[in-house]
Amino acid sequence: MFSKKLTTPIKDLTLKQKSLLFAELSQLAYSNKKDATNGAKRLGFTTVEYYDNYGAQAYRFMNKNNFVIACRGTEATQWNDIKADINAWPTKSETVSYVHSGFKREVDKIWSALEEDIAREAGKRNVWFCGHSLGASMATIIASRCTGSRICPNPIELYTYGSPRVGFKRFVTHENITHYRWVNNNDIVTRVPLWTMGYRHDGERMYLNTWGNVRKFTPWQRTKDKFRGMWRGIKKGKIDNFADHSIDWYVKHINNWTNGKENPQV
Repeated sequence: MFSKKLTTPIKDLTLKQKSLLFAELSQLAYSNKKDATNGAKRLGFTTVEYYDNYGAQAYRFMNKNNFVIACRGTEATQWNDIKADINAWPTKSETVSYVHSGFKREVDKIWSALEEDIAREAGKRNVWFCGHSLGASMATIIASRCTGSRICPNPIELYTYGSPRVGFKRFVTHENITHYRWVNNNDIVTRVPLWTMGYRHDGERMYLNTWGNVRKFTPWQRTKDKFRGMWRGIKKGKIDNFADHSIDWYVKHINNWTNGKENPQV
């Protein structure tokens, strides 16, 4: 854990601080309830709820000011997660247009419990969403269902890390919520499903280059980082496209950015 314990509402934090906090909560979403609860309390949350239904999993982290839904990402040992990832056939969303069938099915499994809790707390606390990998796609769909709805008409923001494409263009443009979408260099998951299938990204892309520094995404920056990352991966005996997807790297790089400790390489 790198963040300091919350002493103010999340909305009063800087973008850097919020990006790190939600990266850490997305990381905690992979933990068992005991470890997640301990970690969340160190960050200033007093209540933790675990949603788990047929392999679809998420946490609710709450204190007097904030209500955060953090969805768990893909676990390589869980067939349910793998099946959700590969079931990329588009299906009608609950809002507009089309979304990824596997991602929607995971949200549907826990939606009734989430909807009840969000409806109860949304008028009392600021509502936030976050997640990594499969959890990022789930958080995106949940945020879309809440935005403008009777249960939670004004959620604050959505933070995703290593998110795949979730829905078609009309779906992502309809999502009326501030979304910071973090991408770590060659992270392969951020490139699927293919745009040729109709899927698109949404949100403001927050790009980490080969060295883990936050940089503006341009075609030239992307080209440099692609080959530099691949070369570094070869030297380390790793496949860069997969290594860059780790939530641990997202947390480490964003922590360095937040604390002014970027790599001297550009």
